[in-house]
Amino acid sequence: MRAQQLHPAHDTPHGEHHDGHHDGDDLHVSMSDYVRGFVLAVILTVIPFWLVMAGVIQNRATLVVVLGVLAAVQIVVHMVYFLHMNGKVQGGWTLLSTIFAVIFVGVTIAGTLWVMFHMNAHMMPDHANPMAMQPAAPHGHTATP
Repeated sequence: MRAQQLHPAHDTPHGEHHDGHHDGDDLHVSMSDYVRGFVLAVILTVIPFWLVMAGVIQNRATLVVVLGVLAAVQIVVHMVYFLHMNGKVQGGWTLLSTIFAVIFVGVTIAGTLWVMFHMNAHMMPDHANPMAMQPAAPHGHTATP
């Protein structure tokens, strides 16, 4: 009886081809998917650039919100079209771990900003009243600026 020759990473003892992927991990990406992602990424880059350079939105807060939303949409486009993240790859664990990471980073940033705001509001001296920052004068003397 002849011994089977196995390539350790690609074949099983039964002669079946196996390259480390599990069922459902087959990733079928076409050139049109990459082109579609590239076009969307370019559009999502040109629009914010135009909004800022042409001064289309005058209100700074509104502009920041619009740019933030367009940036978030571009992140999703990159994740879907270039990183191929969806609920099917690796049983959805890649997408689930990404969602967890985004939530964790969001909570961390929000908590940090909240703590910094409250520390600034409650620990800094009163800048509105310059006399409050000067030390108290000894009894019977007046403080001169």
